[in-house]
Amino acid sequence: MITGVAVINKTNSSRNINAELVDQARSGDRIAIGHLVDRYQKDIYRMVYYRTNSIMDAEDLTQDIFIQMVKGLSSLKEATRFKAWLFRIAVNRVHDFHRKKKILSFFGSNTKAEEIGPEIQSSGNPAEKIMAKEFISKLSDFSENLSRWEREIFMLRFIDQLGISEITSALNKNESTVKTHLYRAIAKFRNNADFRSMLAGE
Repeated sequence: MITGVAVINKTNSSRNINAELVDQARSGDRIAIGHLVDRYQKDIYRMVYYRTNSIMDAEDLTQDIFIQMVKGLSSLKEATRFKAWLFRIAVNRVHDFHRKKKILSFFGSNTKAEEIGPEIQSSGNPAEKIMAKEFISKLSDFSENLSRWEREIFMLRFIDQLGISEITSALNKNESTVKTHLYRAIAKFRNNADFRSMLAGE
């Protein structure tokens, strides 16, 4: 069993590693940049995929996000806050994507994903693929009942596994606001028996 102290130490260790890599990457160290990408590529891809439901868009946006990461490293004041800073870039890039998509589209609504991303469908077990596809569908249905910030904060907390302080930094919002939206989203989740029963395996 991992104790609270162990979790804190693990988090601090991760932040220290990020800080070292960021400092090296700022000086143009390509190896350090590669390590930063390797550490967070899966997390960022998953984050984007759950918000676009498109393999192609998720791959393109993930690439754009890391390009922006490289260009913006010099503007990051606190290297230990790298993860939250990277997710802020991702959140903003996804929002820009949806804004442009609305402008360019004059009809229809976004359809639910008919395919499962490479990371999700890596298992060869057909039953697991069906469950993953059902999860995406249920998550999409549940998200439609949330406000913009409830949805974003709920996803960052429980899908992307960010802590409250990381979410406040990623969204540039104060902690009380983040908690308020999170509690509202959790309340709606508790009232969504269909989604809860699926996660519980009932």
